[in-house]
Amino acid sequence: MLTFRKSLFAAVLLITFIVYLRSSHPASSLPSPNSASPGHSYNEDQTKGVQKGGDKDTVQQLPLMPPPTAPLRDRLRYHFSYDLEAKFPAYIWQTWKYTPSSMFFSESLRDPESSWSELHPGFVHEVIPDDTQRHLIKYLFGAVPDVYEAYDSMPLPVLKADFFRYLILLARGGIYSDIDTTALKPASDWLPSELDLATVGAVVGIEADPDRPDWHDWYARRIQFCQWTIQAKPGHPIMRDIVAHITEETLRMKKAGILKVGKMDKTVMEYTGPGAWTDAVFRYFNDPDYFNIEPGSTLNVTYEDFTNQQGYKKVGDVVVLPITSFSPGVHQMGAGDVDDPMAFVKHHFGGTWKDDPSL
Repeated sequence: MLTFRKSLFAAVLLITFIVYLRSSHPASSLPSPNSASPGHSYNEDQTKGVQKGGDKDTVQQLPLMPPPTAPLRDRLRYHFSYDLEAKFPAYIWQTWKYTPSSMFFSESLRDPESSWSELHPGFVHEVIPDDTQRHLIKYLFGAVPDVYEAYDSMPLPVLKADFFRYLILLARGGIYSDIDTTALKPASDWLPSELDLATVGAVVGIEADPDRPDWHDWYARRIQFCQWTIQAKPGHPIMRDIVAHITEETLRMKKAGILKVGKMDKTVMEYTGPGAWTDAVFRYFNDPDYFNIEPGSTLNVTYEDFTNQQGYKKVGDVVVLPITSFSPGVHQMGAGDVDDPMAFVKHHFGGTWKDDPSL
């Protein structure tokens, strides 16, 4: 029969055993997923899971998801991480009113569109129609709703078309090229074979290099990077920056009640076009977070570093191609012809957005 004294003795033994077990197995040092320490940064060096190193495996802390109130760039960095050493994704993205399978797809665009598939047989080539883009953006940026709000609030198709290219490259990477471009050489030939692709995260080309006093009457910037063809790895900081910049500008104008045709305080060129794109590239080149810039230095990367460029230049993880590469045959500003060895993409300058009567 179990007496009170025996019951008390058994309870003491049980408690002693539990205390012993807890003292011999210390609690994990990983914080609760819902906790955050002050000053925690969501930098791109954080990785997930277990890494093998030394004599035993080391468990790395999972980066904490930033709250919805965190700065937009922090949230974009978390959801669209950047891996420089990864391969360029084998995607080709284009947009148009209709898909090539539609009877309404322009016959004049069939040869340019098919050139991309013919020269990139192993790539996924997608022509995203206008009525599908918003659903894709909503899906890709569901965790960052202000980005989708900005996209959906834009009052003109050309603004959405510009914004889409940055969004899709941030989220998925690959090549974006306007529907009125013809691929002259496969992307595998765009960069020299001796260049280590694990050190390249983006490829951009020069659109314009107008060495004339009235350049501002014709172009947005003295050196203008083209945005009709861009190659990037997903999560690249330039894409993150321009997506954040356009989102912030869009929501600012929306709040001010001027996000309307004829009311906006920015032109297409400055809002989403090559002016905004060129500024984003130069912001990256001069960002001390990514480049070692001496304190107090005034030696910025400017248009002078790219004017009259003939070959390719590598700035950090970005390769800048000369004007011939994406603008051959324009017969100005030093551009070569379509048979030039550095000619990779021919732009036919359809520019249908310029005919929009609302502009």
